[in-house]
Amino acid sequence: MPYQSVFRPGLFEGRTIIVTGGGSGIGRCTAHELASLGAHVALVGRTAEKLERVRREIAEDGGSASAHPCDIRDESAVGETIDAVLQARGRLDGLVNNAGGQYRTPMKTISTKGFEAVVRNNLTGGFIFMREAYNRWMEHHGGAIVNIIADIWHGWPDFAHSGAARGGMLTLSETAACEWAASGVRVNTVAPGGIASSGFDTYAPEAKAKILEFPPTVPLQRFGTEAEVAAAIVYLLSPAAAYITGSCIRVDGGTPNARGTWKQVPHHNSVPFEGFHRATLPELLKQAR
Repeated sequence: MPYQSVFRPGLFEGRTIIVTGGGSGIGRCTAHELASLGAHVALVGRTAEKLERVRREIAEDGGSASAHPCDIRDESAVGETIDAVLQARGRLDGLVNNAGGQYRTPMKTISTKGFEAVVRNNLTGGFIFMREAYNRWMEHHGGAIVNIIADIWHGWPDFAHSGAARGGMLTLSETAACEWAASGVRVNTVAPGGIASSGFDTYAPEAKAKILEFPPTVPLQRFGTEAEVAAAIVYLLSPAAAYITGSCIRVDGGTPNARGTWKQVPHHNSVPFEGFHRATLPELLKQAR
């Protein structure tokens, strides 16, 4: 069974789109959907084996993809990666800045080195990719950029370093949306909330315990799916979003709208969108069943 996208077949035929963090989780899912709609997807990430696995999956499904191992924090490597994509494909129509990560810890325990490392991973690296994509191609040809942030509204306790970086990426995207509009470049963000993905399995035990406590705090009373985030990304890359720039789509089940004065009602009335045919449940959630 192929990817069950809600978008029309061939929507991105002839387009080339870079997806950073394409070796797992939301990036992998987004790459699959874009490829299923005709795009050539340039998969970027630090682990060559993960990228190659996804490239093979896409090829098996009849899509087109290439693997480009790269540390997004390395300016030279980013430039070389974009040049390699341009040399092979002759164009760059979209960029999905998805690579990133963080660890759970109280703000008082974060070292300066740790803070800077998370900011470089979640903000500086994305900035480098945006700048180089713009300077090397999009300034003269247009394009669309989607930056993945997070549910940062009203602060992010225990993730101060990542919250600061994601907040920076939000305002960076809003700035680029204005500065680069004359070049026909649109820049938007997608803010996922609690999404059931392989990222759950990378956290320490105490953080995993907190993850399992999350759904009852969400108005929709569940985790989101990778496909629900990918659909928002694909929409912002598509021609249907031609008049949307500097905006953010939240994919969070209404989490920031929950108030202490409102008692959540347990229910099972929110039906998840499960478009990704190769999706697997994180081990954390399998064990919790």
